[in-house]
Amino acid sequence: MMQRLVLIGLLWTAMVPAFGQSCGGSGMSLQVLGSGGPELQTKRASSSYLIWIDSKARVLIDAGGGSALRFGESGAQMTDLDVLLLTHLHVDHTADLPALIKSSWFEDRTRLLPIYGPGGNRLMPSTVAFVRALFDGTRGAYRYLGDFISPLDKSTYKLDPRDVREPPAKLGAPRRKEPMVLPVFRNDRLRVQAITVEHGPLPAVAFRIEAAGKTVVFSGDTNGNGKNLETLAAGADLFVAHNAVPEGAGGVERALHMPPSVIGAIAQGAKVKHLLLSHRMLRTLGKEEESLAAIRKSYAGPVNYADDLSCFRL
Repeated sequence: MMQRLVLIGLLWTAMVPAFGQSCGGSGMSLQVLGSGGPELQTKRASSSYLIWIDSKARVLIDAGGGSALRFGESGAQMTDLDVLLLTHLHVDHTADLPALIKSSWFEDRTRLLPIYGPGGNRLMPSTVAFVRALFDGTRGAYRYLGDFISPLDKSTYKLDPRDVREPPAKLGAPRRKEPMVLPVFRNDRLRVQAITVEHGPLPAVAFRIEAAGKTVVFSGDTNGNGKNLETLAAGADLFVAHNAVPEGAGGVERALHMPPSVIGAIAQGAKVKHLLLSHRMLRTLGKEEESLAAIRKSYAGPVNYADDLSCFRL
């Protein structure tokens, strides 16, 4: 019976494009560039996703190790990106950012590339500080690429990093009871919103992307505490949740990530139409049946497990 449930959950329309072909067509599609976590032994690229709109790659979410190669295999072009989103700044979500930026130098991009991610704290820099630590022309790790952020240089396009954080509460204002959904980015093709989420003590955000009449929500890494993620994911056509720990996880693992039962409860509470499980690690690979059983206690909709370069048409 359980094998039948897994099969049913995997029958939602999914296609794996051949290398060099886009995850395209009219409307909006999601392509998984990296379906793994930080472990190389899974033979998966680390977390990264592309949103395609009318056959153009328009939004990149995270850029973990291996994702630059997958980006090239997908047929995407850095020139086409409207925005780059970082859920948080762990290595398995950001390691290939310099490789992607360097590759873009060989394309004909001329417009700003906005990069949005969380603010900082004592453990992590803010997104603005992170990008400058990589590319600042005087002190950056890759200072030879300082042209990408120097306002004085006209030889290439510019990176435009921005921090996503809640505005400070006004003095004397009552404490806010409802989670705050933050406007992030908007153009004539798409709208991006965000909400802060708990990933242990590290700054992290989840993103909601609306385009072509459809909505995709990315949990990023979070323990799922509170109502923030459920609020952001309300009514989403696709909810991409990170299945980084098995049911029953405790300690540090549980402080950082949500187990399958929490994923299912959030998906049900938000009434999402489809659920995609990604960030698959050694501790969850091979436990798909028990993870699905925990999810099914709350959520009865279609469920998929992500693989590198899998493509989902919305």
